[in-house]
Amino acid sequence: MTSPKPVPPFYTKLAMVLISVICLFYIAILGKDVLAPLLFALLFSVLLLPVAGFLEKKLRIHRSLAAAISVILLMLSIAVVIYIVVSQIRTMADEWPQFKFHLLSSLKDLHQWIYVKFHINTTRQNNYLNNAASQLLTNGPSIINTILSSVSSTLLYIIFTLVDTFFLLYYRRLLVKFLIAVFREEEGEAVYDIIAQVQHRIGQYIQGLLLEMIIVSTVCCLTLWILGVDYPILLGLLTGLLNLIPYVGILFSLLISTLIAFATAGIGKILLVIATLFGIHLLDANLLLPLLVAAKVRLNALITIIGVIVGGSVWGIAGAFLAVPVIAIIKIVFDRIGNLKPWGMLLGDERDEISPPANSEI
Repeated sequence: MTSPKPVPPFYTKLAMVLISVICLFYIAILGKDVLAPLLFALLFSVLLLPVAGFLEKKLRIHRSLAAAISVILLMLSIAVVIYIVVSQIRTMADEWPQFKFHLLSSLKDLHQWIYVKFHINTTRQNNYLNNAASQLLTNGPSIINTILSSVSSTLLYIIFTLVDTFFLLYYRRLLVKFLIAVFREEEGEAVYDIIAQVQHRIGQYIQGLLLEMIIVSTVCCLTLWILGVDYPILLGLLTGLLNLIPYVGILFSLLISTLIAFATAGIGKILLVIATLFGIHLLDANLLLPLLVAAKVRLNALITIIGVIVGGSVWGIAGAFLAVPVIAIIKIVFDRIGNLKPWGMLLGDERDEISPPANSEI
């Protein structure tokens, strides 16, 4: 008769968990340049999986060509958005004299308002601005180098992401077979169920996120256009794109829109822009987000906010965006492993789980 295996004490298990978490974060920080494009490619491949499956099954196109066409369609979609944003910025540059006139007029009004409210005369205000400008000029070369390195690294990120997306689509069946073969034979069904749930739920999450972005951008463009704010298309697109970052993106879009409104329309319309974006954010947070996005990943708001903050501190903007789908994948895994089900419950929102999808594109 074999004796039962000794159960390690709680402090031993806690120490092992903490060490494992620290090691994972350390690996994530060191491997950012490899892991971040790979995770983005995973999201894009899940989004493009129905397209690749349609091309392969319905049109009888070879898998490599179907994957290439899917990636090309993704590139064209991104190029259209970039073209619209760049064209709007070019229009702003063409109207630079008028833009400069509005900016100087708005600064004059701001000087007067500060003098009335805080009793700081124009000379002192100009001294503050000159000191800030001199510091900016002193650090100008380093700022330019930082911007150039950021642009080059972003281009490399995009290239690596597109290449990884192609190979994930092309080798998806091999990867599924590998994941199933890694575990014991009796666990193969559970592994396939996890993969199918990840594809189903993350795919719905990305589709809901894109639909939310389109709705927010459209409503913002129309509202700002009706209010007579300059560059409504640019501000609407920036608001929709930045809104992809949960809870944090709306703050950046509010800052950018307020600065552009200040430079083009003066102080009078700043309150209108702030009220508009705040109203759109309330509509999005209370209607669109729960209906189109949160219901797909089944995460509670506390875990989402913590994940966005932690992801942003580890990987910056990319980490803030990837935090929600990564936590959603972790929850799917936790929900199907006996000892980890309480942790999956902690990540959830107290609603019943979605039943596994009947079919899959894998």
